[in-house]
Amino acid sequence: MLTSLVQMCKSFRRTDATEPTDTPRSSRSSRTSRSSKRSSSQSESHDSPTPPITPSSSSAEPSSSWSRSNRGSSKASLSSKTSLSSIRESLPENPHVYDFSEICAATNNFLAIRFSSSSAAWRCSLHGKDAILFRRRLRRSMEASRLGERLSLICRSHHASLINLLGASISGDDIYLVYEYVKGASLADCLRNNKNPNFTVLSNWMLRMQVAMDIAKGLDYIHNSLGLNQNFIHNHIKSTSVLVMDQPSFHATICHFGTAELCGEIPEDQHQEGNWEATSSRLERADSRKMRFEGTVGYMSPEFQATGIGTQKSDVFAFGVVLLELLSGKEPLRYMLDGEKAEYRRVSLIETAMEAMGEEDTEEEGEGGGRGRNGNGNGNGSGRLRRWVDQRLKDSFPIEIAEKMTRVALDCVDVDPERRPKMRDVAGKISKLYLKSERWSKTLDLLPNLTISLAPR
Repeated sequence: MLTSLVQMCKSFRRTDATEPTDTPRSSRSSRTSRSSKRSSSQSESHDSPTPPITPSSSSAEPSSSWSRSNRGSSKASLSSKTSLSSIRESLPENPHVYDFSEICAATNNFLAIRFSSSSAAWRCSLHGKDAILFRRRLRRSMEASRLGERLSLICRSHHASLINLLGASISGDDIYLVYEYVKGASLADCLRNNKNPNFTVLSNWMLRMQVAMDIAKGLDYIHNSLGLNQNFIHNHIKSTSVLVMDQPSFHATICHFGTAELCGEIPEDQHQEGNWEATSSRLERADSRKMRFEGTVGYMSPEFQATGIGTQKSDVFAFGVVLLELLSGKEPLRYMLDGEKAEYRRVSLIETAMEAMGEEDTEEEGEGGGRGRNGNGNGNGSGRLRRWVDQRLKDSFPIEIAEKMTRVALDCVDVDPERRPKMRDVAGKISKLYLKSERWSKTLDLLPNLTISLAPR
């Protein structure tokens, strides 16, 4: 009797030691199996088309769901791979140092039709890409290793307002620069059409503000966003170096970035010192004719004409001239017939802009460090400015914003380089004026085909 009680206690200990979750799970599984059997028997009795659940079908269901999830993950991985490949294709490749034989083969030994009659440029295909080839004169000799270093530095620039440099090649005293081909026309051709002077593609105020903002942001990127504690300049800012894409975007891009660096127009120590005055004065004292080169008439700042050395301040001066071209539609320098003297006289766009703003020739300091205004009233000043702004806009522009844009341009072309603003400040001002112009344009949408001008002429 005692032994049987001991055995009963041991059995109770075993049952107490077992996990309580095992028995309910087994009971639940048995209940579900019973219910499934009942449902299957009922479905068979009612002749339902759905088959009974069997262990094989129940075990196949999670495998099918796994396969569906696997297919979804594979599709996601494929889409991610395609997106990465598309991004990789959109990014520029590593810069190429082309062999001169490749350049000759692409241009048919330079017998192909030139892309522009005014410059040594050819449209060709290199490494399967549509490109534009420019030939420039080297200012100083350069080794292939040094060329690769500069190319890798310049080709890292990724900005919507800059045309990508694909590579270069050197032969003798010439360097061949290969840029990405972009369809469009130069800003000079968009503003001045010799066949039809009364027509312009940039026929409204917002298009010109967009072009001004694109150029300002691109030049600001060159000056301030390339990094590595080096001072970069463009040195070839002019209306023929700005490309306006086809409609509907009319996006403006800057051409020839990197030409000054690769052609040797920038002194070697200018990047490290960052002191433009010391560099230019040293070269002026040395009278080094090798470092001197001619710029484009009308875009050269006074210190550039004196030393032949391009700086960021001279870039700002050239940008100011381009901005005045956008506002007036006129060339930087032109010759007009003087009826009284019966001779031609040279007219400067900067001087006419100063007259339109009512500025004197005295060195009065005004807003932004430019020349001060005289004491004339605002009415006469706005009337002169309306006559100065491109007449093809048909007076459909905000006179207050046009006056501020002209003020920004005149600050950029100040004679004193120290009083010229930085491109970061210029780009910020133009962006704000662009937003104000957008608000002005939206108000005009309420009054279509209606222009009112109350200003005196």
